[in-house]
Amino acid sequence: MYTARGTIDKSHLIEEYLPIVRRIAVQMMARLPASVELDDLIQAGRIGLLDAWSRFQEDAAASFETFASQRIRGAMLDELRAMDWAPRRVRQSAREVERAIQAAAHRAGRAPSEADIAAEMKITLAQYHEQLLKIQGCQLVYAEDLQHEDADRSVFDQRADAGEDGGGDPVRILLTGEFRQRLAAAISQLPEREAQVLSLHYDDEMNMREIGSILEVSPSRASQLHNQAIARLRASLQELL
Repeated sequence: MYTARGTIDKSHLIEEYLPIVRRIAVQMMARLPASVELDDLIQAGRIGLLDAWSRFQEDAAASFETFASQRIRGAMLDELRAMDWAPRRVRQSAREVERAIQAAAHRAGRAPSEADIAAEMKITLAQYHEQLLKIQGCQLVYAEDLQHEDADRSVFDQRADAGEDGGGDPVRILLTGEFRQRLAAAISQLPEREAQVLSLHYDDEMNMREIGSILEVSPSRASQLHNQAIARLRASLQELL
């Protein structure tokens, strides 16, 4: 729709696609600490929506809704980074879990159990479960995660310039080639219940309360299984990253 001056009516655009913005924000909130405000994510998502509208080309292969969803999610992640929502200690705890998973897997020669991981960290199983809840949301992957410590540019930038894996599109880089194959392989190695949690959450878009009802566990236990699954995936992909 257009205004009387012939310009795009952006208020109509936001009204039409606000349900998508809100849905993405609610999905993301399920993996974030309670200190993050839903309204802040929605506001960032609106900015991403307007950015998507200005950049979208009608002859693009993807639909506007698909393109906008990527921009909306990206804008929300940018907002999270700007507010520095996860304390450094919490991020360190997430890395400790990932390192313990790697070490326990190497020692056992298989996917480690929760007891194996807790033993590797030299803490009780109850303490490990508590730590899993504390690191919720810290496993979000940023471009800076995908680079070596001595590199000044992310792997996305480097491959985009080289024209690798998807013609310079960062999303295509993630969804094609070795990274996708290794991610699929890592998911296939997850314990059954953790794989089920990921499927219900990301494919069926269920929240932790709904997942807990299906698995007959508490919502907090569903969150623990989710966070542990993400930590396993990150640990499996570390050498590739």
